[in-house]
Amino acid sequence: MGRFVNPDNSAFQVALNSEIYVDKTDLISYTNRVMNTDRALICNSRPRRFGKSVTANMLVAYYSKG
Repeated sequence: MGRFVNPDNSAFQVALNSEIYVDKTDLISYTNRVMNTDRALICNSRPRRFGKSVTANMLVAYYSKG
C-alpha cells in the first residue's frame, strides 16, 4: 500500500487561497492586475510537458500587436 502525503489536501488549499497561486484560467486577469506594479514578474513553473510553452504563447498572442 502506498502512503498518502497530505491526504486532506490542506496544503493545496493554503496555496490555492494565497496570492502566489495562479490558476491558468485566470492568468490573463492576474497579469492585467499586476502589470506595471512591483509584482509584475510571473513565474510559470509547471512539470515537464504540462503546457509552459502553451501558456507563454497564449500570453504572447493576447498581448501582441500582431
